[in-house]
Amino acid sequence: MLRALADHGTVTAAGQALHLTPSAVSQQLAALESEVGQELLRRKGRRVFLTQAGELLVEHADAVLAEVDRAEARLAAHAAGTGGRVAVAAFASAITQVVAPAITALRVSAPGVTVLVRDAEGQRSLPLLLDGEIDIAIAMRRRGDDAERRIVRDPLYAEPFDAVLPPGHPLLGRAEVALADLADAEWVVPLPGNPCRDVLVVACESAGFTPKVTHVSDDFAAEAALVAAGVGVALIPRTALRGVDLARVVPVAGEPPMRRVFAAIRRGRETHPLVSAVRAALSAAAEKVGS
Repeated sequence: MLRALADHGTVTAAGQALHLTPSAVSQQLAALESEVGQELLRRKGRRVFLTQAGELLVEHADAVLAEVDRAEARLAAHAAGTGGRVAVAAFASAITQVVAPAITALRVSAPGVTVLVRDAEGQRSLPLLLDGEIDIAIAMRRRGDDAERRIVRDPLYAEPFDAVLPPGHPLLGRAEVALADLADAEWVVPLPGNPCRDVLVVACESAGFTPKVTHVSDDFAAEAALVAAGVGVALIPRTALRGVDLARVVPVAGEPPMRRVFAAIRRGRETHPLVSAVRAALSAAAEKVGS
């Protein structure tokens, strides 16, 4: 009411703007003055002027009303499905290559969407998705996923695994290396249950040997550091090789093992407007990874 009075100058006009009687406005303003304990209004004829205390309080009224408008706008956007939060879990290199660029793009295409990111290596994002803790899981495809009927998958990108060799290894300098040539090496591999380890083991078995595992880590940077220390060799997905000395990275000959990355959404949630906006941004960012 104080704001309306400042805008319109008379109690009658303020009442008309607020759809109240002049007496109701006067009573409320008198109650406000009593609560504040200071004179807020000075009357001159039919017009009413704000005192300095009244002007000060109007400044705060403006801030309060702006917050009310902002809250109403956000609630309206949420009801319309154009504003709100989407929780995404992904492994580290997917966060770097896909999720972070998607967030940047969403600030322009869907500024009302806030993406909350959670690091989840291996397949740990899928249980989070099925338990309802997140909205989108970015994971690596593997055979025999028992969640197949409960989720919708968006293929994002596929990338080869490259061989990472220790300094001075006799195969360094080659254009490519056959996995069979690494049959006698000691290996640095991910932990059991990580689908990257499954791909590595299957690829080695297809090449005719079982890898001799001596060190394990789910952190590819840690794997590369161990290889650099000369304790073995490793297979690491190409996008996870940033920061690794590329002089020690050699492509795998023939058909290299591949990491196929997808975004998963619980079936039934795939058409939610907020989820759809993030899915589109993730797919667009993934296209640049593939190129």
